[in-house]
Amino acid sequence: MKRRHLQLTLLLGALTAFAPMSIDMYLPSLPTLERAFSADAASVQLTLAAFFVGLALGQALYGPLVDRFGRRMPLYAGTTLYVLASAGCALAPSVQSLIVLRFAEAVGGCAGVVVARAVVRDLFDEQESARMFSLMMLVMGVAPILAPLAGGYLLLLSGWRSIFWALAVFGGLCLAGALLWLPETRSQRATTRGGVGGAVTAYGQLLADRRFLGYTLAGGFAQAGMFAYISGSPVVFIDLYGVPAQHYGWLFGFNALGLIVASQLNRRLLVTHSAASILARANHANATCGIVLLLLASTGTGGFAGILVPLFGYVASLGFVFPNSAALAMAPQGQRAGSASALLGTVQFSAATLASIAVGLFHDGSARPMSAAIAACGVLAVLAQRLLVR
Repeated sequence: MKRRHLQLTLLLGALTAFAPMSIDMYLPSLPTLERAFSADAASVQLTLAAFFVGLALGQALYGPLVDRFGRRMPLYAGTTLYVLASAGCALAPSVQSLIVLRFAEAVGGCAGVVVARAVVRDLFDEQESARMFSLMMLVMGVAPILAPLAGGYLLLLSGWRSIFWALAVFGGLCLAGALLWLPETRSQRATTRGGVGGAVTAYGQLLADRRFLGYTLAGGFAQAGMFAYISGSPVVFIDLYGVPAQHYGWLFGFNALGLIVASQLNRRLLVTHSAASILARANHANATCGIVLLLLASTGTGGFAGILVPLFGYVASLGFVFPNSAALAMAPQGQRAGSASALLGTVQFSAATLASIAVGLFHDGSARPMSAAIAACGVLAVLAQRLLVR
């Protein structure tokens, strides 16, 4: 039983890692893509934004399918699409085709995210779900550490196309793991209305649920701050402060290590504290780090260290935010776990997309746009939980 639990945890963590693997591994190549395609920075940033949009829209597509047809078949279809689209990215002849293929890659990969959350909800209660999500982050959190490092060295040794071949291999391994280890966890008693009407009804009911919406937005705004960091940090670190592309991953990985440590501390705290109380404190810490970051970036106080320290605090505190907000939002949604998982992801990645676009729109060569977006997201996360959750 312990071995099967370990296999399931590893698999669900890997499925949840589709997004960070696909984003973080190719971040060091963004400046290289400008030169490779003779494209401007805005066009290359669209390859990142297209992935965010695909993650947001694709999850809404999978929700009703996962509730109606079970967890496995939609996952097999989505993961296959991810593998094919990743191979297509490796062969892309232009930045325009890369943008389209990145969107398709995201639509395929987000099946893993939706299914992983639904499976956890199927198998565990609220507190245990939060503990399981924390344990999955031990697996998922390795991606932000290893992916930029691997991407930087693949870029140096084999060029940017090798990064997407590596992602295709990762997708193939996840598909093999799902075929071998993933049971069908959807209840045989679960019934859902089919078609567009059933999906609209389920999503409407979820959006009217203040608890679901409050916890979803509390986690979503916090995640949006992280995506502002993801989209803005290559320019800030590499261009503004002169960090070599192959060293960028070490800084990125150090922040991710903080997130992993916090997520494992969260597992211990859940023994004696409620998920809701931990989430509230973590979001206050997020907002504080974001405001300090903005102040230091605006004044130049502390130089590069003045950017790195509050960024570390913000990213690390997400180790408390992510598992608890997901568990609290999903806990009452047994009959529509797939739709709840999908809408949670759609709302959160929509916020993340808007944050990353804002960083690009207000880009001025400084750290201020990234810092302002992170600070705003931290404050909004606090307000979402306090105002919407009774």
